[in-house]
Amino acid sequence: MSTQKILVTGGAGYIGSHVVRQLGEAGYEVVVYDNCSTGVPSAVLYGELAIGDLADIESLYRTFAQNQFDTVLHFAASTLVPDSVVRPLDYYTNNSRNTLNLLRCCQAFGVNQLVFSSTAAVYGNPQENPVSESTTPLPINPYGRSKLMSEWMIRDYGLASGFRYVILRYFNVAGADPQMRIGQYNSKATHLIKVSCEAALGLRSSVSIFGSDFPTPDGTGIRDYIHVEDLAAAHIDALRYLQAGGKSEVLNCGYGRGYSVREAIAMVKEVSGVDFPVFEGERRVGDPAWVVAASERIRKVLGWHPRYDNLKAIVETAFEWEKKLCKL
Repeated sequence: MSTQKILVTGGAGYIGSHVVRQLGEAGYEVVVYDNCSTGVPSAVLYGELAIGDLADIESLYRTFAQNQFDTVLHFAASTLVPDSVVRPLDYYTNNSRNTLNLLRCCQAFGVNQLVFSSTAAVYGNPQENPVSESTTPLPINPYGRSKLMSEWMIRDYGLASGFRYVILRYFNVAGADPQMRIGQYNSKATHLIKVSCEAALGLRSSVSIFGSDFPTPDGTGIRDYIHVEDLAAAHIDALRYLQAGGKSEVLNCGYGRGYSVREAIAMVKEVSGVDFPVFEGERRVGDPAWVVAASERIRKVLGWHPRYDNLKAIVETAFEWEKKLCKL
């Protein structure tokens, strides 16, 4: 059990709230800093919630001044790829500039450890799959580029100081807390499994497949789906790794296997027992064909052992969560 105080930016959001819950269960003292634009205060099950925006440097400094943080876990970001294509400057503002604000605070208050929420979108449309951490990042949308810019700032600051970090590049996150305490609240989320579960419950009239002519076995995009509980556990592992003196690392968070859009939809239909309508449309700008994680490094470096490496388990918890949301 630890009494270290941890700052979690974006801790009221989907992934952040699962990490906060696991931190609390592990005995950490947690302060969540979130503007709750997409996060939900009731999802913060442990610690203290400070309502604030990373763009508000005075509020952020005040939060650092009132606490003696051991490590920062940084989740706060805008994350919708199609939206980033339409509103790129908003993504560079919220993702890149606000990460700079956070790093300035870390520097000013002597906080020298960071776990950063990055994304497989930094890889763009990789030529080889599974894609490893040594692959040169070539993002193809503003979301990926804004996160890569944040990675560069973190790395450069680390090289110039004693600052150590673990950058976690997420693949496609889905599912919910198996005990149904928290899950994906955001009604604007565009994740395929969430959207498909909503269709199965009659909350949407249909599901659209964006692109059926990709160079993949069934023509639809292939993704590495990871359960949010396993992703959250990777953050606890990364935190303990840094606290034990581990050197800076960049690590993929995925299972190393991919499922196509059609396969994911079919699993939602199987779990729900509902044959909802599915329509094929044009590709979206910024969508890669095939992205699967090489995950050997995170297992070796952090000793990460996923517990929910199963598409059916992911979909089952996602579907149960959507059913619960309907009753709230």
